[in-house]
Amino acid sequence: MAKKVAVLAVNPVNGCGLFQYLEAFFENGISYKVFAVSDTKEIKTNSGMGLIVDDVIANLKGHEDEFDALVFSCGDAVPVFQQYANQPYNVDLMEVIKTFGEKGKMMIGHCAGAMMFDFTGITKGIKVAVHPLAKPAIQNGIATDEKSEIDGNFFTAQDENTIWTMLPKVIEALK
Repeated sequence: MAKKVAVLAVNPVNGCGLFQYLEAFFENGISYKVFAVSDTKEIKTNSGMGLIVDDVIANLKGHEDEFDALVFSCGDAVPVFQQYANQPYNVDLMEVIKTFGEKGKMMIGHCAGAMMFDFTGITKGIKVAVHPLAKPAIQNGIATDEKSEIDGNFFTAQDENTIWTMLPKVIEALK
């Protein structure tokens, strides 16, 4: 039986990255639910396209055991994350990431996804692929220059253009 995935979409989200995951999950019969890292289900892509997703991050807290994997879908919200880190939805984001990681769930992300995982301390000793600009921020994990890294239950890609290098392994692990 395929596993169930919680997909986190920042606001604005990189649509190219998000849709690669969603298409692959849909085409392979993998159940998923998209949670906006926002106080509303209405978010936008980096290009301004409006999306209405399934739920908000606040409603994922406490329900982590209902999912087998977490996807962090990066976007333009990440470069300004520090300015908004104290917003309830970003506090929830970090708590959810930490909880999924501490429970040993599959952790999947691209671009600054590994950086967000690292901020929670769950990547200690783990090799991660991360956007080159975010590489210096990695303090717990081991940032590489690879297009993607699979280390234990962590699946990370440098950016939306390299998700394809890990996606077959992600799908295999989720089936």
